[in-house]
Amino acid sequence: TLCGGSENMSAAPLQYDGNAVRWGTPLGKPPQLVDALWSGLTDSLSGTPMGVTAENLADQYGITREECDEYAVRSQLAYADAADAGVFEAEIAPVEVKVKRAMETVSADEHPRGRKADIAAMAKLPPVFKKDGRVTAGSASGICDGAASLVVASEEACAAQGMAPLARVVAWNRVGCDPLTMGIGPVEAIRGVLAAAGMTLDQIDIVEINEAFAAQYLACEKELGLNREITNANGGAIAIGHPLGASGARITAHLTHELIRQNKKYAIGSACIGGGQGIAPLLEKAAH
Repeated sequence: TLCGGSENMSAAPLQYDGNAVRWGTPLGKPPQLVDALWSGLTDSLSGTPMGVTAENLADQYGITREECDEYAVRSQLAYADAADAGVFEAEIAPVEVKVKRAMETVSADEHPRGRKADIAAMAKLPPVFKKDGRVTAGSASGICDGAASLVVASEEACAAQGMAPLARVVAWNRVGCDPLTMGIGPVEAIRGVLAAAGMTLDQIDIVEINEAFAAQYLACEKELGLNREITNANGGAIAIGHPLGASGARITAHLTHELIRQNKKYAIGSACIGGGQGIAPLLEKAAH
């Protein structure tokens, strides 16, 4: 099965309410345009923007603005180090695009700020969702475009098609959580997948938690006691961006390639999901 997703966040449209347009509006009250991106990043049940859920976690876990800024810079610099070392080359497919009258090859992410990020500039950014809040444009995942895909196959299918598997899905888990703190979803998702596999976190070699917001990641880090030396070690969505439909496949593909590159055995990837969910697969490097 070919799995994956894509997201074109830069082209998210402005929308009219269909009922209002089709069935008429009161005199003097023309239909209002709605930003599809903003409405899509707002929980429809509670009416809470995703950034506010991160602020809620910052309040709950005592996470400071300074901690968020420092982590955001860490994500950018970790990405820059990894990119310079060629870490992402095996997992990026070059794409030909037309720029003005010429064709150009895009073979690296354009979104990351990398070494341009510094703590002084980060500290000057205003909070977006709350007065004296912790979430800024610099400590949130980037709004960008992207696509990712991977092939999921049974052992029998691999043998029949002559395919050499790169990794094995040992177990996976999904959970629900409070929509107002949806960013904590990876915690129970990771605990659940470890329980399903009969393993403990100290047996895992590589961990990736999607960086929706620095405050959200830090809450998960505190709750799980994560080791930063093996967690998001090549930067995450704060640097790379979070094209929503592509991020799950991107993280899974990155972990697969990292298991091979580092010659490690086990990896866990996880992400929070707006509306109050968490998901986590546990991967094992395939033996050949």
